[in-house]
Amino acid sequence: MSTEDVLQKQKAYFLTGETRNVKFRIQQLKKLKMAIKSHEKEIYDALKSDLGKSEIESYMCEVGLTINEIDYTVKHLKKWAKPVRVTTSLANFPSKSFMMPCPKGNVLIMSPWNYPFMLTLEPLVDCLGAGNTAIVKPSAYSPNVSEVIRKLLSETFDEKYVAVVTGGREANQDLLSLKFNHIFFTGSKAVGHEVLRRAEPNMTTVTLELGGKSPCIVDKSAPIELSARRIVFGKFLNCGQTCIAPDYVLVHEDVKKKLATAIVKEIKLQYGTEPLGDEEYGKLISKKHFDKAVKLLEGQKILYGGKKSERTLKIEPTVVYNPSLDSDIMKTEIFAPILPIVPYKDENEAIDIIRRNDTPLALYVFSKDKKVISFFTENIQFGGGCINDTIMHITSPRMAFGGVGESGMGAYHGKRGFDTFSHYKSMIKKSLAIDVPLRYRPIGKKKAAIIKKFI
Repeated sequence: MSTEDVLQKQKAYFLTGETRNVKFRIQQLKKLKMAIKSHEKEIYDALKSDLGKSEIESYMCEVGLTINEIDYTVKHLKKWAKPVRVTTSLANFPSKSFMMPCPKGNVLIMSPWNYPFMLTLEPLVDCLGAGNTAIVKPSAYSPNVSEVIRKLLSETFDEKYVAVVTGGREANQDLLSLKFNHIFFTGSKAVGHEVLRRAEPNMTTVTLELGGKSPCIVDKSAPIELSARRIVFGKFLNCGQTCIAPDYVLVHEDVKKKLATAIVKEIKLQYGTEPLGDEEYGKLISKKHFDKAVKLLEGQKILYGGKKSERTLKIEPTVVYNPSLDSDIMKTEIFAPILPIVPYKDENEAIDIIRRNDTPLALYVFSKDKKVISFFTENIQFGGGCINDTIMHITSPRMAFGGVGESGMGAYHGKRGFDTFSHYKSMIKKSLAIDVPLRYRPIGKKKAAIIKKFI
């Protein structure tokens, strides 16, 4: 069956109204959770094969977060799906005003390779919670995880409700030629542009979760050792292949040596002195991505690390000190276990450095100074972030996650995810008992005066 046939099948099923039933949605989400649990070992094996992830990292960063999203959605879905009462204006007296959340319809979810399970299933949870059907397209760069996703979802759902399409660029182009009601894409800015261009002729709404060079600022008042520990955790998680990883560190020149020393110490503590031989340490997704990362290191002053294995596609956690702002390592998203450290003199210089690149997806500020924290968080445009930590803002279903400007559009997680895949119909229910005649012709001076007073 062609992808167009599958979509037509889903369109017909959506029109039956079955997915609009809130009890049905909750049942399907519970089925999805059970399916994840039953395939958990296969998921871990696939993540290990594609990305070298350990089981605990796979649970912490992929499976656990997905289950958390399901549980949170199931708990709150009945409330979210109810019409939202709003105040009625005097001009509409007597009546009730409300907004009805309704599913958008047939959705395409295109996911990336770096967190291939979570970034496929979490948007799917929000999509199904809002009452839609879905065609899911996982990344070809993570084929083992894609196959597990295909198996898991095809065993759990009929393709008229949830279908999986695998393959590479040709499959993507085929899907983007079809008319969906919404497209949810996570990936690179270049492909995001293409998704947006292809959606425009069909007037299809789009959510884009992209990336960018997310800065991490360490002020002179920051607790250096704790800051280093949290930076190392966020940067080298998943071998640096995280869209919200601290891409580079901007450190006040007064504490640059202390921070650099503390970061090297933390790398040794968290990853040991021989990470390339550690089975728990991940790898780059492909030879292409490995070669790109290696090229970024050419001509750089390596403070620590730098060893690599082309056979295993591993690069050890590497610290680069004070690279040129015009070098590729400071102009492109790194997406590898490479951390540049760049000193700055004052807050204005730090902001000037950040603004040399597009709007980042995340911002991290380490400081005890409230004025410094406010200066950076208020004067830099970014998607989301942390004060005195990294990465962790993505873990809460109570907060929306998404980019702004070049780092994306739209958001999801929890209630915001439900809203992303819903359309709110604004409605007024007018009383039949009373009909205030002010708006009807003829409108004389007295009526006009009253209208101007109350509208």
